[in-house]
Amino acid sequence: MRIMVFDVPAESCGALSVLNNFYNEYKKDTKNEYIFVISTPELQETSNIKILRFPWIKKSWVHRIYFDHFIAPKLVRKYKIDKVLSLQNTVIPHVKVYQSVFVHNALPFSEYRFSIFNNRLLWIYQNILGRSIFKSIKRADHVFVQTNWMKQKCIEKLNDNDEKVEVMQIRIQGRADKAFESSKESLSTFFYPANGMPFKNHKLIVDACMKLKEDGINDYKVVFTLKGNENKNVIKLYKQVCKNNLPVKFVGSISRNEVHDFYSRSVLIFPSYIETVGLPLLEAKSHRTPVIASNSDYAREILDDYENVHFVNSFDTFELTKFMKSFIQNC
Repeated sequence: MRIMVFDVPAESCGALSVLNNFYNEYKKDTKNEYIFVISTPELQETSNIKILRFPWIKKSWVHRIYFDHFIAPKLVRKYKIDKVLSLQNTVIPHVKVYQSVFVHNALPFSEYRFSIFNNRLLWIYQNILGRSIFKSIKRADHVFVQTNWMKQKCIEKLNDNDEKVEVMQIRIQGRADKAFESSKESLSTFFYPANGMPFKNHKLIVDACMKLKEDGINDYKVVFTLKGNENKNVIKLYKQVCKNNLPVKFVGSISRNEVHDFYSRSVLIFPSYIETVGLPLLEAKSHRTPVIASNSDYAREILDDYENVHFVNSFDTFELTKFMKSFIQNC
């Protein structure tokens, strides 16, 4: 059987992890032939995997739309594909072969709604792209999601039968061989591995640091995997940190091994209010790391049986400050 895997958006973070997971899994399947259609990632061809790279897709949304509607269907026909697996939330249009779609964009399913006046890009993701995702789930022969809460959202929003939607096992990349070690330094170090999108909610942490400063508490450290120049929101936070001399470090992108190392020597803060999974929660759990997490559906599901977690309102600075203060003062 010849299967074409589409994932042109993936280039970093969770999306790239998902792509690599499927790639590594399919390398073992010598009974089928796979063709991966991607943009910038460097994947190697194997005896059963052919790689088609289209980096020009990343130039603009116009290039991406053109690719999805004109190039992608041609590739399906050119290579006489038997099945399509789309890892990019939407099915390939204008083809009649069996299609599975992996839905991992939580924005259209979120109760939190962005305004077109405050954040046009995220409004487009929720409303324009959201409608496309809903239509694709209807059209797809099979749908993969990563969590039960996403499965329920798909069923509720689309009134579809639950046999069509399958929860896929979440795999952790990297090592989890070193458990969290409690010490004065580890309990006063707070780690947040996330990109700079507004819903990741770095602002809540910076605001909590301001409250801690007002209370005369400065003997702690916060680590962001941001450079400080990702977008207007991050630049504003970076300036606030510098102006007020807050103990927040912007370390930029780090390796998976470095991320796992932080889990063994820091407290994970994860206040994001829109996620499909929140993979760092699952990774931290494997290290038995203390966690302060958003009181959201995704976090509740991932950490349902985990004792070492404190849930906080994603919009309550005082609640987060209270838990941070508790760790700092009791270490």
